[in-house]
Amino acid sequence: MSNTGKEILTRESTEANKDSLAPDFESSIDEAKLLRKIDFHVLPILWVVYVAAFLDRVNISNALTLGLPEELGLNPRRVSIMLAIFFVPYTICEIPANILMKRLNPHNWLSGCILAFGLVTIGQGFVQSYEGILVARFFLGVFEAGVFPGCFYLISFWYKRDEAQKRFTIYFSSVIVSNAFGGLLAGAIAKLEGARGLASWRWIFILEGTATIVIGFIAFFCITDFPMEARWLAPDERAFILAKTESNESHRVPITLKDVLHFLSKPINWCGGMMYFTIAIPTFTLAFFIPTIVQTLGYGPVQTQLYSIPPHAAGLASSIILAYVSDRYRIRSLPIFVGLALMITGIALLASFQDLSNFSAEYAAICLTTIGAAGCGGIIICWWVMNLRGHVERSIGSAWLITLGSIGAMISTFSFKRDVRSYRTGYTIGLAAAVLCAVMCALYGLLVWRKRKAEARSEGIDGIKRDQLFL
Repeated sequence: MSNTGKEILTRESTEANKDSLAPDFESSIDEAKLLRKIDFHVLPILWVVYVAAFLDRVNISNALTLGLPEELGLNPRRVSIMLAIFFVPYTICEIPANILMKRLNPHNWLSGCILAFGLVTIGQGFVQSYEGILVARFFLGVFEAGVFPGCFYLISFWYKRDEAQKRFTIYFSSVIVSNAFGGLLAGAIAKLEGARGLASWRWIFILEGTATIVIGFIAFFCITDFPMEARWLAPDERAFILAKTESNESHRVPITLKDVLHFLSKPINWCGGMMYFTIAIPTFTLAFFIPTIVQTLGYGPVQTQLYSIPPHAAGLASSIILAYVSDRYRIRSLPIFVGLALMITGIALLASFQDLSNFSAEYAAICLTTIGAAGCGGIIICWWVMNLRGHVERSIGSAWLITLGSIGAMISTFSFKRDVRSYRTGYTIGLAAAVLCAVMCALYGLLVWRKRKAEARSEGIDGIKRDQLFL
């Protein structure tokens, strides 16, 4: 039987089980207590994992302000290539990595990836040449490719739609926290300049990579696989989760090239991917270059790291607020547009103020841009992933989204170059990407509405249920 046929039968079986078991579940399961239990077992370790992963990816931004370019002889062009090379294998390996995670189980696959990129991060602390840092960044991209989409893919099978956004935001906040914590940590490590004959930028990689390896060992024992494999669930709890999330399909169903090509043949999937591609350009510009931007305001190395923290703290607050609103009112697009509006305003202010040397205005604009980017990024991912159905779609789709986002990140590394007096080119590209993201989100919402309407019509249902739409 084809994969499509299996998915249809599985979905029908799930609906039947859900309908027949729901009355018993309501009388025997404390759903709020079970939800807290899931949150405790699933989210904390994945959050810590991605704090480590993203920190190891962007700590290069801190190293750039602590002498790395001077010691390795890097000009601006070489810096851009060094940042971009990470995304070459990262982009190529996303979908294969999710397929491997399905076969090997999340706790095996994710912990193995963590240990590998932890070792590579340490290795960056000992490179002696431009070629050496390129090789290290390349393999960092290889081993990190399976973590971000894999974790979103895993989380999506534990929650229903109106529970998902807050959890996705908690996980996505690891990106924001790692950016902020990276600045704080780099500020402290900067004081190790010359310790054991090593520059402070080398200590950033060595110490953070060592911490990552410790996290990898812990992750092997703490990461929970899909609901069907969770040993800490009672049988009735497992059945309840599978029924309410409509995920009573084995993740052992194989994924073929035909499945991938079929997925990519649908315009809605390209539109969804473009949402994250466009938001990734300004988001990763912030992740990689906030310390650089702050440094141009006249601060020293340690002050630069510390002043990089408040924008991310503000971004964390906005992401939590918008996530609550999104789940509370069962709406995704409005919080996204609010975040985009803030980000567009911030980037426009940065482009306007930089020639005037108005430090307070520029710093406020950095905060505003970060607030907007952090507020809408996680919602875009949740909106997309939770609209996919079954292990096959979600495995391919979550990786596809991050693949396009990685291409956007690669563009950001080349676009943000200092012109004669400013970073006008980078800001212009970021502003155009943010506006295009708004267009893509509106188009995606329209396509989702049309798809749900067609599905309702084929099932003989008048209208669309609100919980099926989440526009």
